[in-house]
Amino acid sequence: MSAPAFKNPIVRWVDQRLPIFTFLQHQQEYPAPKNLSYWWNFGSLAGIMLVVMIVTGIVLAMHYTPQAGLAFDSVERIMRDVNYGWLIRYLHMNGASMFFIVVYIHIFRGLYYGSFKPPRELLWILGVIILLLMMATAFMGYVLPWGQMSFWGATVITNLFSAIPLVGQSIVTWLWGGFAVDNPTLNRFFSLHYLLPFVIFAVVFLHLWALHHNKSNNPLGIDMKGPQDSIPFHPYYTVKDNFGIGVFLIVYAAFVFFAPNFFGEPDNYIKANPLQTPPHIVPEWYFLPYYAILRATPDNFIGSWMGFTIVPAKLAGVILMFGSILVLMLLPWLDRSPVRSARFRPVYKWFFWIHLAVCITLGYCGAKPPEGAYVVIARIATAWYFFHFIILLPLLSVFERPDPLPHSISEPVLKGGGFAGAGARAKPMEKA
Repeated sequence: MSAPAFKNPIVRWVDQRLPIFTFLQHQQEYPAPKNLSYWWNFGSLAGIMLVVMIVTGIVLAMHYTPQAGLAFDSVERIMRDVNYGWLIRYLHMNGASMFFIVVYIHIFRGLYYGSFKPPRELLWILGVIILLLMMATAFMGYVLPWGQMSFWGATVITNLFSAIPLVGQSIVTWLWGGFAVDNPTLNRFFSLHYLLPFVIFAVVFLHLWALHHNKSNNPLGIDMKGPQDSIPFHPYYTVKDNFGIGVFLIVYAAFVFFAPNFFGEPDNYIKANPLQTPPHIVPEWYFLPYYAILRATPDNFIGSWMGFTIVPAKLAGVILMFGSILVLMLLPWLDRSPVRSARFRPVYKWFFWIHLAVCITLGYCGAKPPEGAYVVIARIATAWYFFHFIILLPLLSVFERPDPLPHSISEPVLKGGGFAGAGARAKPMEKA
């Protein structure tokens, strides 16, 4: 592709030495499927939120003091004395929740439309890595205000690593920087919380690179057959993205200005006290499903032999909690159906909605005390969660009869139909 000739001599001079303007112009001409819906807005929304979190985080870091005796007071000073500090902090605090909301919607959209299937396996795996990095960043950021929930949340979650045989206690001691959650812990978490967003930015770059190489998936889940199936990304989808960003910013601003503590815990406005445990320790809402899985593990998970527990409940809970995320990386090989989109998979579509309901149920149970019916429901939901991925999807790949696929993207878009023929089995996925 020949480099475009820019009229502005300064732009032309820069572009000849560093073709950044040519790159941007090619991005505008990037061919995208002509049938992308608003569900495809959430990827760009996640990118916007990453930038917002980095910018507000840098400003907050200028005024924050990562010292156990001063951290809580420095946050209060940001809220009360720093010019617009309250706004920056509320943007950052609620931005974390907004970030996870758009990413979770982005993930479930990928599950529904089969965006993890070939040739986009690596694109999907990079997305799961981004999710893991987000979770680590969010957890460390939650500790920084040094309130009651921050302190005890850090104590509970870091203690989970002690369940790892042989090296667990050493890992906990390294994370703490000593033998309890204290000033060295806060320094470590502040340093890593500042660093990890830039690591996320780097992985997002790889994620976008993989996306542009293999092109976007679409609601039909079929590949573009040629120019007739695509339109330039600009102006068609930039306009669509800008509309979505406008709607999203209204919702975001509504929380920031009218309900800034909606996602928070009141106990975190009490200074950390190692001698007083809160009555109910809960993580942020976006960790609740994993927290429910952690607590749902019964005692003696696999059983005992000659009085020795084979897998302690604590270790089993940690394995299942991390396994609930890592199993997503195996999805391209667990779901072997040749059809991507759930639009043409009538059985998978129902199980997808059941899976979504199970995830919401786990989040609800994670917010409740680990007793009574909540434990039973969480155990059933946890069992179904892993059954869905490990057993159900491979079976559906073999026994499900998908509906016939359209011949091309253009047919249903332009004619409102164009299926391959009633009763015909779906064709295998085309390789990009």
